[in-house]
Amino acid sequence: MSGNRVKLELAVGVFVFICLLSVGYLTIKLGKMELVGGDNYPLEAKFTSVTGLRAGSSVEVAGVPIGRVGSISLDPQDMAAVVTLRIANSVRLSDDSIASIKTSGLIGDKFVEISPGGSGDFLAAGGRIVDTQSAVDIEGLISKYAFGNVEK
Repeated sequence: MSGNRVKLELAVGVFVFICLLSVGYLTIKLGKMELVGGDNYPLEAKFTSVTGLRAGSSVEVAGVPIGRVGSISLDPQDMAAVVTLRIANSVRLSDDSIASIKTSGLIGDKFVEISPGGSGDFLAAGGRIVDTQSAVDIEGLISKYAFGNVEK
């Protein structure tokens, strides 16, 4: 009977180990984490305001996700927000691309929308997207309208 008990405990142990590996894999995939560097390259973009944008937000071209926001920091020289974008290696952006902060839905999450340019020159890893458009401040617009400060 001892031999059957050992086989049963071994089978249960293997099953538990496989379940733990599966849970770990799903956690990484659903959390959109990367274990090692990943196959992407960094680009920077400077914005006057990044209200609502967070590290991990999506970067899209024509509605298709091509990367994620890596980090957001403040440039102390001109008090502008510097956003580091992690772009998939399979995507090359021209040096005249435009980065805009958009909102998904009316009050949804913020993301970065890239409008590709027509130049034949591409941005290298660590390059900077020069043309940017900051997020529209919906709350500011509503308060101006509500309190009658809208210019005609």
